[in-house]
Amino acid sequence: MGEPMFDLAVCSEMVFLDLPIEERIRRLDELGFKVEIWDWTVKDIAALKETGAKFSSMTGYIRGTLADDIGGDALLQTAEQSIPVAQQLECPRLNLHGTGLGEGGIPVQPTEVVTGAMWLKAQDTLGRIAELGEREGVTFCLENLNLAVDHPGVPFARAEDTIALVLAVDSPALRLNLDLYHAQIGEGNLIELVRSCVDLIGEVQVADVPGRCEPGTGEINYPAVAAALYETGYRGTVAMEAWASGDTLVALDRFRTAFSR
Repeated sequence: MGEPMFDLAVCSEMVFLDLPIEERIRRLDELGFKVEIWDWTVKDIAALKETGAKFSSMTGYIRGTLADDIGGDALLQTAEQSIPVAQQLECPRLNLHGTGLGEGGIPVQPTEVVTGAMWLKAQDTLGRIAELGEREGVTFCLENLNLAVDHPGVPFARAEDTIALVLAVDSPALRLNLDLYHAQIGEGNLIELVRSCVDLIGEVQVADVPGRCEPGTGEINYPAVAAALYETGYRGTVAMEAWASGDTLVALDRFRTAFSR
């Protein structure tokens, strides 16, 4: 195996599932990966800090939506509450979605049709989020999702949508969390996608399709995608947000190999 081309991280919510979250994080740190977490409100943040791991990203809100007044205010308020936690963990990126996600990734407020007025409100909400990020020295990342399999009813879910919103806000405190698993299901053409938006990327997340397991278990040619991403000049974080298809150590080795040269 060669050297990793990128800064590699792993979502601790989806691997070593037989271990408590703190032990999962320690194992990932021992293996040389940075760590990602989801909902910080259900975790002992001091215990996570004591692991000594380096954190890459975390969910950056508790509730809220992009496209209505009440939801936008809630998103801003709970994003502000998330920042001290990120600072305690020295976690540089806080993740956002088009709306809050409930059990199983189903949107708390599903949306059938996204109107022009909703687009304008989403831009306004994200502009306020970006101002908060600039003021506090953190980066919020807007993640694309898929509607067909995991997150039906989420507004602004496609990579095309998240790219448009990040471009419209035009702030270094708002970047893309470009999830290539979701993009493959929703849009495909991954190499051209990363080439088209590399300057907007705060982080890249990966899993294979179908199944949302580690690279090498499905249809995506991740070594080719990795090479194309490297050629664009990207040297940031690539995170595995995927289930292990079998043994976790084997899955992590496959992930590292796919993004090494």
